[in-house]
Amino acid sequence: QVHLAESGGGSVQAEGSLRLSCAASGFTYGSYCMTWFRQAPGKEREGVGYIDTWGRTSVVDSVKDRFTSYQDKAVKTLYLQMTSLKPEDTAMYYCAADPWTVCKLDYLDPKKFLYWGQGTQVSVDS
Repeated sequence: QVHLAESGGGSVQAEGSLRLSCAASGFTYGSYCMTWFRQAPGKEREGVGYIDTWGRTSVVDSVKDRFTSYQDKAVKTLYLQMTSLKPEDTAMYYCAADPWTVCKLDYLDPKKFLYWGQGTQVSVDS
């Protein structure tokens, strides 16, 4: 059974940093498209970044140069390093995985991802 567990969220001041983790189990890690989404109150869930089965990674323009998605296959964990955080980054952050969807920024549609973690809250104070 696929299980994704996020951790590492919290409250920080603007310009602070956090590292989110997503521990994966129940599937062959590296064979699924692994992604980060976030959802702010009153807004739709949006894609943040991904790592594909080849290890290629990217993040959306709104967090480029501030967020980095990477992984450690040995411990089956996906990470999102977030720096220079802004109040508009405040959201619930989710890890999602799918074995079939196209793993590219233009395809980060939450409806296309089968497996989800429970989310971890990030709050950035101005």
